[in-house]
Amino acid sequence: MNFNRRTHTCGELRESNVDERVILNGWVQRRRDLGNLIFIDLRDRYGITQVVFESTNETTSYELAKKLRSEFVISIEGKVRKRPDSNPNMPTGMIDVLADQLIILNEAQTPPFQIDDEVEANEDLKLKYRYLDLRRNSMKQNILLRHKMSQVTRNYFDSRDFVEIETPVLMKSTPEGARDFLVPSRIHAGKFYALPQSPQTYKQLLMVSGFDRYFQIVKCFRDEDFRADRQPEFTQIDVEMSFIDQEEIFEVVEGFMKKLFKDINNYELQTPIPRLTFADAMEKYGSDKPDLRYDLEMKTVNDIAKNSGFKVFKDTVDGNGIVTALVAKGCAEYSRNQIDQLTAHVKNLGAAGLIWMKLKSDGLNSPIIKFLSDEEKNAIVERVNAESGDLIFIIAGPKTKALTAMGGLRIEIAKRENLINPGATPSLLWVTDFPLFEWDDETKRFYAMHHPFTSPMLEDVELLDTKPGNVRARAYDLVLNGNEVAGGSIRIHNSDLQAKMFNALGISAEEANAKFGFLMNAFKFGAPPHGGIAFGFDRLVMLFAGESSIREVIAFPKTTSGFSLMDESPSIVSEEQLKELHIKNR
Repeated sequence: MNFNRRTHTCGELRESNVDERVILNGWVQRRRDLGNLIFIDLRDRYGITQVVFESTNETTSYELAKKLRSEFVISIEGKVRKRPDSNPNMPTGMIDVLADQLIILNEAQTPPFQIDDEVEANEDLKLKYRYLDLRRNSMKQNILLRHKMSQVTRNYFDSRDFVEIETPVLMKSTPEGARDFLVPSRIHAGKFYALPQSPQTYKQLLMVSGFDRYFQIVKCFRDEDFRADRQPEFTQIDVEMSFIDQEEIFEVVEGFMKKLFKDINNYELQTPIPRLTFADAMEKYGSDKPDLRYDLEMKTVNDIAKNSGFKVFKDTVDGNGIVTALVAKGCAEYSRNQIDQLTAHVKNLGAAGLIWMKLKSDGLNSPIIKFLSDEEKNAIVERVNAESGDLIFIIAGPKTKALTAMGGLRIEIAKRENLINPGATPSLLWVTDFPLFEWDDETKRFYAMHHPFTSPMLEDVELLDTKPGNVRARAYDLVLNGNEVAGGSIRIHNSDLQAKMFNALGISAEEANAKFGFLMNAFKFGAPPHGGIAFGFDRLVMLFAGESSIREVIAFPKTTSGFSLMDESPSIVSEEQLKELHIKNR
């Protein structure tokens, strides 16, 4: 079907265009029939323009306009007029177009939900008809924001002499952490490619190749259990540099964040970004990604509790555990039911229980008050800076479990007390000096907290053989409003140290050679000192968009179970396809 090529978009016309003849193309947002007048709101990617059909103006177009319904695709031609009833809430609200030509390019069935930002359709329905959901203005703005942020990214790194290099999507399987997605080879029977969990080995090889500054906006894949903020395929801004130290990486990243905030939000980010060691972040906030838009700092009271008459306190300290306290300002009137809810919350996070103390005008009220001396009670109140009307919480137990549980309670109190202001100044934080390894009780072995190519602190290298749990990593995370948005490290560039790292992880020389021999061999030909960082681009866009789920900033996301409701993938394939791939169907 023929149509007239548009002269303007639906968001472009203003009073300066009055009396011009224009052609607009788009979708019918809504239609109002007032008898001799038919009004439609015509929508495209750029905005909405009101179009008017008059029965006295041009009979054919007016009669055809009676057929128009929501989401019909049309082309109109007409004259721009000044609207007598202007709409200041629309950029085009001072004008309308009196149409004398109308072409219906495509009719549309009634959509399963209204194409409107206030639509109350459930998420599954919107995901099933994602191509319709993307027509809504809020979704459109999220996708356009993502586009703009990707352009700012490319321009910034290009201006700093970074080279954008694409790395393979079909690679060798090197499972370490999350499971790989595997792709069977038709040509090489019984062998598989893997989809990259990240371009980690490739970007290190690029450093060996002499490309000293690399970046890529890249798809990554992990076959892992899903959560609200996870997708089986996700996007990273991948960055690597040679002949640098941690400070130079921080400088580049902070410059990038300043550029993003300025170009996207017109906000002047103050640098340098504050830093906390992993140990301090855990002890003060119970998290390695603390949200510092609100206070609620945790306080360790081991020195007060070590000789306490309260057995739980004393046994915890004697067992190298921790007793950590948090004050909830003005919450002394919490009911027993509210406290029971919080107790259940911390138990779900691994705590054995929750101790509470209410500070009122007549003193402390607590089930454990009889076990504490006046000196201990006063010291705890002073340590957490509590005042009359405050509620003190205490958790005692193994260090990691107790701190993590109290960190979860900190977040819960902030939500209940509305301490999180979405419009507050953005809170950015570097978390540094992570442990190199984390112990897994189930498999009784150490795993790399980041990945096996992370360099240990040079002064800790000698501990790799004797006390691997005490080794610190040259690793760092960037945190924005309580969300990890980037993580990286200085890499190992020496094959001997890399072999030592594999040994500490329980990876034999044979297994290391089978999985990573190509990288180890490359290091033998002159690998420069290098390091880098990777941003979770989906999460970064989510935060800039003010959304709570990364699905809202991905054009075609999966559900939390990794299923695509729109095209029903993953799906069954034919026996013929499986046979070609040398795979038997169970």
